[in-house]
Amino acid sequence: MKHATITAIALLFAASALASCDKNASAETKIDKGPVQGAIKKDVADLVEALNNRNIEKAVTHDTADSLGMFHGAANTVGPDQDLKAMKAVFVDPLAWIQVGKETVDVSDAGDMAVYRTTYNFRSTDAKTKKEAHEHGNWVIGYKKQANDTWKIAWSVVTDTPAETAAAPPAAK
Repeated sequence: MKHATITAIALLFAASALASCDKNASAETKIDKGPVQGAIKKDVADLVEALNNRNIEKAVTHDTADSLGMFHGAANTVGPDQDLKAMKAVFVDPLAWIQVGKETVDVSDAGDMAVYRTTYNFRSTDAKTKKEAHEHGNWVIGYKKQANDTWKIAWSVVTDTPAETAAAPPAAK
């Protein structure tokens, strides 16, 4: 029994020492996040350009093989083939056009994943009125670093926000 306790304490000590070695090793490896942030912003700019130019085949090359797309009001898409079908349905509209702004990119400390966040403006034809419509919202994209050091979209979430309303005039006294 005494031997088992000593062995357990020794194993616990060894595990603790290994854990601290890993922390020290990761602390020494600093990821330069600037180039990653730039690469991802460029990737999104290329994606938006492809969408606005109706080059949907090029747009879905930004996806991983198992990418997941979540677009408000639509079924989730899994993989480039489903994304292609969904985006073709949207961008068949001659008015369809997207613009992004207020971009941020958060890169993991390990440098293998990143989250891109932006606001968007989307113009399209309203299905009911057949008139020009505008939508505003948020777009969040999860990126994974690939074996060839490129970045691809692992998941994407698009959600609209209410139209901005004019501020109410101050109440009369």
